[in-house]
Amino acid sequence: MKNLKSTFIAVAVLLAVSSCKKDECHECHYDIDGSTVSIGERCGDALEEVEKSGYAANGVVFDVHCHEH
Repeated sequence: MKNLKSTFIAVAVLLAVSSCKKDECHECHYDIDGSTVSIGERCGDALEEVEKSGYAANGVVFDVHCHEH
């Protein structure tokens, strides 16, 4: 019974942590010609997608950098 309780608590903590991470928000930007261009805050799936796929502006896709505030 004690092992079942410990396992349940561990699973609950993992789910809580993973759901919090999913909702994280970060300020994002890309760099061009030595300048930083802010593209605002992205959260959750949008944050993951922009970091993975980049940001398109004027037909060019830029690598995006997102940081915690």
